[in-house]
Amino acid sequence: MGAMFPSRLHAAAIERSISALDALARLRRRESQPKHLATGVRGEDAAFFHVLRSGYTVVARRWAAGNVPGDIDLIAWQGELLCFFEVKARTARDMTPAEHAVDSHKRNVLRRLARAYLRQLPQTVPPQVRFDVISVYLLPGKEPQIHHFQDSFGWQERFDRY
Repeated sequence: MGAMFPSRLHAAAIERSISALDALARLRRRESQPKHLATGVRGEDAAFFHVLRSGYTVVARRWAAGNVPGDIDLIAWQGELLCFFEVKARTARDMTPAEHAVDSHKRNVLRRLARAYLRQLPQTVPPQVRFDVISVYLLPGKEPQIHHFQDSFGWQERFDRY
């Protein structure tokens, strides 16, 4: 436990610093960004720190292949396992949970992007892979509520776990 304490403390300090800088930036640009995009960025930031606190090694944020449309919100190693994360953020709890927005089209896009990411790795044998979804609820006056769904879907549709 002692070895993990410094990294958790470090992640918490970085999180506080980024939150403070983000608040200053929002004041300066007067929310010129559309609200839904700002919500997405805040959700991705909350998910990023959740993943760090959970012991993952994050290697990419908002990774894009260039020749494949879309991006992967987070890519991180959990030991020898490479995890691809899709983050869905909401400012209210509606009838449909945020994670249900990762439909079959989005899953297929994430699979194509994951294949592109794997092709650019130096290993000759691809690592074991997992697709996770993180739902983040940014409710006014509350800490972000984070729900991490590990192994949410696989390389083929029949493996979906919702």
